[in-house]
Amino acid sequence: MRLTATLIKSTVVAALGGLLFGFDTAVISGTTSGLKHTFALSDWGLGFTVAIALVGTIVGASLAGLPGDRYGRRDSLRFMAILYLISALGCGFAWNWDAVLFFRFIGGLGVGGSSVLGPMYIAEIAPAKWRGRLVGVFQVNVVIGILLAYLSNYLIGRAAFGAEDWRWMLGVSGLPALFFFVMLYTIPRSPRWLMQKARREEARTALQLAGEQNIDAELDDIARSIDIEHGHASEPLFSRKYAKPIFLAVSIAAFNQLSGINAILYYLNDIFARAGFSKMSGDLQAVLIGFTNLVFTMFAMSIIDRFGRKKLLVVGAAGMTVCLAGVAVIFFMSSNEWLLVWLLVGFIAFFAFSQGAVIWVYISEVFPNRVRAKGQSLGTLTHWLVNAIISFGFPQVASYSRGAPFVFFSVMMLLMFFVVLAYYPETKGITLEDMQRKLGIA
Repeated sequence: MRLTATLIKSTVVAALGGLLFGFDTAVISGTTSGLKHTFALSDWGLGFTVAIALVGTIVGASLAGLPGDRYGRRDSLRFMAILYLISALGCGFAWNWDAVLFFRFIGGLGVGGSSVLGPMYIAEIAPAKWRGRLVGVFQVNVVIGILLAYLSNYLIGRAAFGAEDWRWMLGVSGLPALFFFVMLYTIPRSPRWLMQKARREEARTALQLAGEQNIDAELDDIARSIDIEHGHASEPLFSRKYAKPIFLAVSIAAFNQLSGINAILYYLNDIFARAGFSKMSGDLQAVLIGFTNLVFTMFAMSIIDRFGRKKLLVVGAAGMTVCLAGVAVIFFMSSNEWLLVWLLVGFIAFFAFSQGAVIWVYISEVFPNRVRAKGQSLGTLTHWLVNAIISFGFPQVASYSRGAPFVFFSVMMLLMFFVVLAYYPETKGITLEDMQRKLGIA
């Protein structure tokens, strides 16, 4: 299978959901002080404002497999784009705190759905040789979205819109959401989904557009996998047979958030403020961190199919453990605050190099076709559930002890180091069908 313009475009378009995902993740960091001022929010209220989007994300991630299987990955992504657009406009024109909560929940539905369906679509059109890098485009777009959000916050802050500049920060994401919706009309459906629906000729066309050279052989391989799926149609996901892929997906998703990555991204400006940085300086430091995230994610994408997923996870866990411990020491000692920026840059670099680049690839690879949609929903649901819990509690815990959250995050990354080393199989260069046999669930 060769890389064609259609395959590349389909990958990039599906991964635009990742850009919106990343933008939504990071943009809130620049709005926290404005939201607290406009609506007189307590630490609890601020945490709830951040976490309500994650509640929507949990719902979206848990339900995404249903429309994804019934209507197709591509068409379901169109609906997610509409949710993003409604959320952006609603938050921009929100008339009270309840409206902000409602529209952030709507946006969360889009984030959760696209975080499942985007990688799923890419994994199903990508050849095994390039799957890691192509699915990784989703994560690249996530970090591009994070960088764009930090840059947007900085520019809007400089424009001096006043105490309600948060409206502009939240509303501007409507532009990429509209572009995402339009571009989804220019890509083909997933050939695997078409075969599941017995639409073989359409699947043939989709494979041809994607650059598959041995079309009949690929169609037969997919058909065999689907026959196995039908033979096990009544099997529940939560059975002993699928214990290993469930463990892998749930654990990698949980560790992703137990690193503290999203809590740090959500409250980055507040973290800098607690260390004595001004808001404008915090906005600028956030751009540096977003740029670091992008650079190291791109680097990881260039080597993920050469060095494999497991090595990246192990190296990243070790590096994150050290950097997070350093942040905790700075806050406990209340000295050398200037090092905070560089320790967070180091943390982001190790995260992007490992967990950030690997999670969506790994979750998309470990489940067999017959339960992949449900399995990916479970992994993504875990990711957002842990995210919601940590992000809600972070401002309240940090108000009592600035260093305590980072001690917890550091210990979790140390635990991840040993778990990955002991239990995670390598998945690079293995077809989705061969992966089933490797995990003993063919």
